[in-house]
Amino acid sequence: FPFIHTASYQPNKGKGWALRQAFARATALGYEYAITIDSDGQHFAKDLPVFIDKLETVRGAIIIGARNMNQASVPGKSSFGYKLSNFWYKVETGINCPDTQSGYRLYPLLRLQDMRFFTVKYEFEIEVLVRAAWKGVGIDSVPVSVYYPPAGERISHFRPFRDFTRVGLLNTVLVIITFLYIKPRNFFRVIFKKQTLKKMIREHLFNPHESDALKSSSIAFGVFMGILPIWGFQLIVAIFLAVLLKLNKALVIIAANISVPPMIPVIVFLSIKTGAPFMGNHVADLSFSRAITLRTIGDHLQQYVIGSIVLSVIAGLSAGALSMVYLKLTKRKQPGHA
Repeated sequence: FPFIHTASYQPNKGKGWALRQAFARATALGYEYAITIDSDGQHFAKDLPVFIDKLETVRGAIIIGARNMNQASVPGKSSFGYKLSNFWYKVETGINCPDTQSGYRLYPLLRLQDMRFFTVKYEFEIEVLVRAAWKGVGIDSVPVSVYYPPAGERISHFRPFRDFTRVGLLNTVLVIITFLYIKPRNFFRVIFKKQTLKKMIREHLFNPHESDALKSSSIAFGVFMGILPIWGFQLIVAIFLAVLLKLNKALVIIAANISVPPMIPVIVFLSIKTGAPFMGNHVADLSFSRAITLRTIGDHLQQYVIGSIVLSVIAGLSAGALSMVYLKLTKRKQPGHA
């Protein structure tokens, strides 16, 4: 096959590096898409048309060949790694991806050519999926066949300890970036698009697929986290716990922004006032004025911390109760409800 271009180099630097070199070569040759297929015999060339057919309806997206991982022949470590990887991908991007570890993929080269990647081994396939999603590149999938030969016949350069460690470290970094930068960035992008914000609130608040209890609990939890005295970490912790508790993340984020800058003096003042009954003879009696600053908090730290915790609970419960009442009343006004 003289039309096949082969890219070789020494020494071997890993799968990620090989893919990056292949993408650069294909882009230089004028190709817009690249399909990757693992060379260990797990994937079948007969599935190539499935990617091409999908490309007719989904342009400019990464298309993943999703394997059937429920087969009896799938090794236990592969099944565990597949589930764990899908979980972290959902945390990092909010996207449900059926198979983040499949190497059978179609890549939109033009959407990726300006991105600078850092990983060079197996973890590259996680980095490219996460960072592409952050950039707004679509992620889709098609079902493909998979073959796992008997244990004695399997060929793999995957080193469980080293490579799982590298993937774990990468996910740790990606999760930190997600909560410190990506989630806040996406939220403020929505904030500055008022119509988008209104649409998002409407869609999540009146989502028929979620119960009123879940939605009101999400709002209550968001308000609670927004007042809790962990300034600088409120949104990060709120998002992480919202994922863990399976709450409505959008409503949690919106409600947690009760502590936007104009509201901070009000929250500090109410926190100190709420903490007063718990201080006995050491109570600080303040009036609401411009004198309420970070120094005010420092001078009355114990009263502020106690008061803010109590206030966050009261405000959270109140917000949740009001949300529940509002949702119930709104439903009664809609056609078809008694």
